[in-house]
Amino acid sequence: MKKKTINPTRSQLNILRQICNFIPEHEVSKIARTTGVEDKSRSFKPWSHVVSLIYAQLTHSIGLNDLCDSLQLHSGALSSVREARAPSRNGLSNANRERPAGMAEQLFWRVKEHLGQQTPGFASGRPRGAAFRFKVPIHVVDTTVMELVANCMDWAQHRRRKAAAKTHMRLNLQSLLPSFVIVDTAGEHDNKRARELCAGVQSGEIVLFDKGYVDFGHLRDLDQRGVAWVTRAKDNMAYEVVQKMPRSKDQNILEDKIIVLSNPNKPAPELMRRVVALVQIDGEERELVFLTNNLEWSPRSVADLYRCRWQIEVFFKQIKQTLQLADFLGHNANAVRWQVWIALLVYGLLRYLSYVSKWAHSFTRLFTMLRAVLWSKLSLLDLLACYGTAKGSFRNLARPEQAYFAGFL
Repeated sequence: MKKKTINPTRSQLNILRQICNFIPEHEVSKIARTTGVEDKSRSFKPWSHVVSLIYAQLTHSIGLNDLCDSLQLHSGALSSVREARAPSRNGLSNANRERPAGMAEQLFWRVKEHLGQQTPGFASGRPRGAAFRFKVPIHVVDTTVMELVANCMDWAQHRRRKAAAKTHMRLNLQSLLPSFVIVDTAGEHDNKRARELCAGVQSGEIVLFDKGYVDFGHLRDLDQRGVAWVTRAKDNMAYEVVQKMPRSKDQNILEDKIIVLSNPNKPAPELMRRVVALVQIDGEERELVFLTNNLEWSPRSVADLYRCRWQIEVFFKQIKQTLQLADFLGHNANAVRWQVWIALLVYGLLRYLSYVSKWAHSFTRLFTMLRAVLWSKLSLLDLLACYGTAKGSFRNLARPEQAYFAGFL
């Protein structure tokens, strides 16, 4: 028998409009006033600027001409997105250079907060992987480097012939959403930013980070604040063994010791736990050395927690390989920050869309499918349902344009 094809319901709004409607209607204009962007805007309004950069992310635009020409060709459909207007090449370039990127930063945090209020389960997330048995928030700290063109972006030069921007991030492991972000040049070492990234971590919570963020003075401060942490030990760390822990029944646990640093004058936690374990990486067993300030967890829990840190690597892979963070629309620092923050905003919107629609496929497939139908007038959630998405209990979200009204659930 021929399989019956289910077609999505037609809508009065195109897909781009329905995605942008998850952003509260007057939020952009409010932020534009407080950040001074409105004073720098004439014919090219802040909302049109934001929509243009969202479109650049969703279509993987490779340059200003590509983006502006595409929006000009669809100017009629674009005007239906709350009267957005297509920019000129010079107008968009000037906006990216002159308008403070703090507007995009504030917009990301406001939209994240708004979506979390509308759908609490989206913000709280769920236990993932080996961390399912921990009932407290778990934060993952890491950084990603975005290669830039050295002869155009001398502000970001950190080696003789290389330039790069660096994004430091604290990711909530349960929701896979950023909790704190710093976009800066790549010249500064990671551990210089460790205190800023962990400033919002509360007592009783857990933070995971790589050895690049190891600063023993900072680790001592986290210990005194009641924050549990897990990281990897540096190869040249000098220490003394205080106590050997009972041998674990797990054959992959090679060592489990309580240690102190050999240099008593160096600020560091009073006691640390050093666990050596065999961990599967890319199908091969590797010996890794972990450090933590928690003396009660089993050594397997320490190793499993650090494995959860790799979730942030998946996050960076998604935003760098799926969204547009390879080709930049401007050469100055402000334009790069605009593009990074809008990429994070688009990631949050797509993550929310996948949550409310119970999307059953990969993030990449969601992105590519939406990119193909941005100007089509189809019901967004019905479209996702055609790809095997279970509708679940979110049937009353079938009109995404109402998503910013309070009490719509």
